[in-house]
This record gives sequence, structure tokens and C-alpha cells, in this order.
Amino acid sequence: MAKYEPAGDAFQRASSNANIGPSPEELGEPFPQYLVQPDPSLPQVQLPDPAHFTPPQNNFEQLVLERRSHRRYDTDAILPLAELGYLLRMTQGLRNGSQTQKLTRRYVPSAGSRHPFETYLTVQRVEGLEPGIYHYLPEQHALEMWKSGTEAVQAAHSSTYNQKQVLNSAVTFFLVAEVYRTSWRYGMRAYRYIYLDAGHVCQNLYLAAESIGYGVCAIAAFDDELADTVFELDGKERFTAYMASVGKKPAAA
Repeated sequence: MAKYEPAGDAFQRASSNANIGPSPEELGEPFPQYLVQPDPSLPQVQLPDPAHFTPPQNNFEQLVLERRSHRRYDTDAILPLAELGYLLRMTQGLRNGSQTQKLTRRYVPSAGSRHPFETYLTVQRVEGLEPGIYHYLPEQHALEMWKSGTEAVQAAHSSTYNQKQVLNSAVTFFLVAEVYRTSWRYGMRAYRYIYLDAGHVCQNLYLAAESIGYGVCAIAAFDDELADTVFELDGKERFTAYMASVGKKPAAA
């Protein structure tokens, strides 16, 4: 019995540098859009200025030592809006003066600084926010309410097979990959980079959450087709790549 999956082997071969042809960049295809502009039809919430927020725990070694996945959350705790803004800044926020040659510089590594993700949130217990699905706007450091209400939240959560930590989270992050942002430069190799980039984002989320006393559980077991349906993605040019629940760690954690 082979100790590998044929589909995985096919992917490895197809995305090998030896097998990659000319990239869209080399073929003269249009430059990608790296910053989505606000939808004027959607309500927008400005997040507090991140320069005014300092996390209570700043010892890096201690954060790394204490970091682990948490699946139990304090369901009475409300995540302050400033702390949510901090988590978003540390995962997909822009560095000051970060736009260079139409690219962005952020707080996480990304192949070629392509940063292929859009961040969507299912909000349940966040200060000043109604339950719903929100979309993060890095350039404005703001949220737009993409879909309102608990039904929208429940639909998104069902794509995780209603895992308990998601149902009890204050907020759950959904990373949506925009393939062309990375494939324009790297062609088929982009698919490897996108998943590596997702790991970079999620590790920052873990450490940033730990610094404010919150826990994270990364989620890769989800219904791909249902998630793409909920977020109105075609599953090809745009698809759901990763998820992570976030909640206040209970006192005994």
C-alpha cells in the first residue's frame, strides 16, 4: 500500500517549479487588486486606532510557551472592539506607509508580499457589534457588515460541522483566498504559497490572542463547498482556506 495519496502526489508534481510554465505576469495579464474597497451599500464600523492599544502581555517567550489551542470559552465575556481591532491588525492589518508598487506590507509573511486573503468574521459577542458576518477592510482599519443576524452566523458555523468551539466563540475568523493575487506572479506554485501564508496568519492570531487572554482553535476540518456557498465564492478563483475560533479563556484554562 502506497504511503501517499495519488491526488496529493499529482498536486505536488503540478506545482513543482520544474513543471510550471509562464506566469500570468510573464504573459502580460492585468495586475491583481490587493486592497478591496468598501461596498457603499454596506454599513461600516470604524475600529479604534490601534496605536492607542497595548496588550497586557508582551513577553514573547511567555506567549509562545503558553500558546495552545483552546476549545472552551467564557460565554459571558464580551470581546472589546479595540481588542478585536488589535487581532485584525496583527493578522491582516497594514503597516504604516506600507503600500509599495501597488503591493502591501503587513504584519505577517507572505510570498512576494502578495497577501492573498480577505478576512471575514462571524461575530457573536463583540462590544458594539450586532451579530452577523463582517468583512475586514485593512486600508480603512474598519469592518463592513456583510450579512446581518444570527441566521447568517449559523449558516457560516454550519460549514464547520457546528464544532462546539465555533458555536461558543466570541468571533470566528474565516480566511478567504483570492488566488490571482498570488498566481499572477507564481502561477501554479501559488497554491503551495497560499496555504503556507494561511499558517503565518493563524500563528499571529494565536499569539496576539494569547497576549489579551483569549484562546484560539484553528480549523481545517470544514465543508468546503458549503463554506464557499455561504461566502458566495466560486471555489476556484476565490475559496475558503482556513478558519479559527476565538474566545475568552475560562478562568481554569
